[in-house]
Formats: sequence, structure tokens, C-alpha cells
Amino acid sequence: MEVRLPSEYILMIEEKIKNILEKEVKPMLAMHLGSLDFVSFSDGVLSVRLLGTCKGCPLSNLTLKAGIEELLRSKLSEVKSVRALE
Repeated sequence: MEVRLPSEYILMIEEKIKNILEKEVKPMLAMHLGSLDFVSFSDGVLSVRLLGTCKGCPLSNLTLKAGIEELLRSKLSEVKSVRALE
């Protein structure tokens, strides 16, 4: 049986994610002329779009998993993984 979280709760989590992305992740990426956009959050999976020099960078998967995903998972138990969309 699938458990559905209330939409208000999902919206609250999305706002927390966006806040962390804006205040902590984007400044780090900007130092390397990169950025990202929030795309969606569903079933514990955050989808982002990598921008600037992050798009197509050979180290972007490392940044995504070891940097962004670990940071978000340490702050929000609802985030299970982060993936980049084209």
C-alpha cells in the first residue's frame, strides 16, 4: 500500500529544498560558473536541471551525488536521491 503525503506537507518540503538550493548549493556552483534549477520533488526524488558549466561537466555526477544529494539528505530525511534532467 502506497502512502501519500498531504500536498501541504510536500509543498513545505519543496520550499525547504528550494531554500537550501538557493542559499547553499547555488553559491558553491556559481564559483565554477555553474548553476541549477529545481524541477520537481516526488517520492523522495529531487529532479534538477544543471546549468552553465555544470551542464555536461564530467564531474557533474560527483557534484550531484557526493555534494548536493548528501547535503540535502543530511538536512531533510524526505530526500532520498537527487537526479539531473536534460
